[in-house]
Amino acid sequence: MAEHLYLQNTMTGNKQRFDSRHGDQEVKMFTCGPSIYNWPHIGNYRTFLFEDILQRYLQYLGYTVNRLINFTDMEDKAIFRANELGVSLGELTGPVADRFFKDCRQLNIGLPETIARSTTCVDQAVFLIQRLMENNIAYLHKGDVFFDPLKFKGFGRLYGLDMSRWPAKKIRFRKDTYPGQRWNLGDFILWKAWRKPDGEIFWQTPLGKGRPAWNVQDPAMITEHLGYELDICCGGIDNIYRHHDYNIAVVEGVSGKTLAPFWLHAGHVRIQGTKMSKSRGNIVYVTDLRSLGYHPRHIRFFLIHGRYRDNLNMTRDRLDLARGRVETFREMAGRLTAQTKFAATSDPEARALVRDLQTGFEKSMNDDLNVKDAFDSLYTTLSRLAEKAAAGHLAQKDAQTAHSRLRAIDRVLHLL
Repeated sequence: MAEHLYLQNTMTGNKQRFDSRHGDQEVKMFTCGPSIYNWPHIGNYRTFLFEDILQRYLQYLGYTVNRLINFTDMEDKAIFRANELGVSLGELTGPVADRFFKDCRQLNIGLPETIARSTTCVDQAVFLIQRLMENNIAYLHKGDVFFDPLKFKGFGRLYGLDMSRWPAKKIRFRKDTYPGQRWNLGDFILWKAWRKPDGEIFWQTPLGKGRPAWNVQDPAMITEHLGYELDICCGGIDNIYRHHDYNIAVVEGVSGKTLAPFWLHAGHVRIQGTKMSKSRGNIVYVTDLRSLGYHPRHIRFFLIHGRYRDNLNMTRDRLDLARGRVETFREMAGRLTAQTKFAATSDPEARALVRDLQTGFEKSMNDDLNVKDAFDSLYTTLSRLAEKAAAGHLAQKDAQTAHSRLRAIDRVLHLL
């Protein structure tokens, strides 16, 4: 195994050495998937690709990764859209799920065999809500069930919420989501009793006729498929506000155990320096970039080549630069593979370059998955190594070692 991996942990605000929770080679990881009432855009895929790189690099280091990705398929927005169009939830979300799978195949995003859906984990959501009510953390109000954050010690610790600002007067928030990124300082909903606008979308359960709210859906999927103790939870930076802290409170409010010691969050993709939004009409999809002539590997490379935590600014110039860089990288790797003129023994510099392929890549990847520096080191080393090979200064055995290391590295990057 390479030198230790360090990850920037949102929970502590520090870069910390990663070790699996139980000191073994298995990692349990939850990675937020799409809300499939609407097409995932390029910003969503930036997060999914960061999670893909994380899984692949953990596997590169020798870990077995037990990963869950989820489909949110019954939040308020999905139900409103389905009723507005006069279709079932399945009719609304089915085509979006199909598009997601197609995009993931094109972008070489690895997915686990099982993808949990909110609609398939209703019983588990009900179970969690009932346990929270038994623990006096959640309560019934006019058919709905709400979570009282004041009853859960350490609420908001992921974000760093100042609980001294909590209002003395009880306030309840019934919607799944609210505009903006402000905090809802009050009780959040777990169970939504049926209302007429819900139409035919409801479940009959011991809690009554209704459905689980958004902030109990992830905990239900997590605990049903992975249990109550994970190693890593990931998502986009938006989830730090009014979502992941709610997930922590729900799971830990039932189990009394830490949900996950590591929390990682990816930054936004901006378009020409501006945040993507429907109102600006600048939301970009994978199909849009494909129609402009970019191959999926160009899109993949552009989205992974950087610090996942930083915002990424997308412009045509930067996309073109990414396309040229990855094609040159592939051409250099191809020339090295096709090499037929070998030295009896490699010169010392050539042997050092073969070692540097791996060590340079791992040094940067172990620094919080710094794909940019890892790739740039690989690119520079490969360029010099290709020159050495072309000049006949590389032995066949060392060339074979270089090929093997490139293949192992590319199981993480997926560019060749």
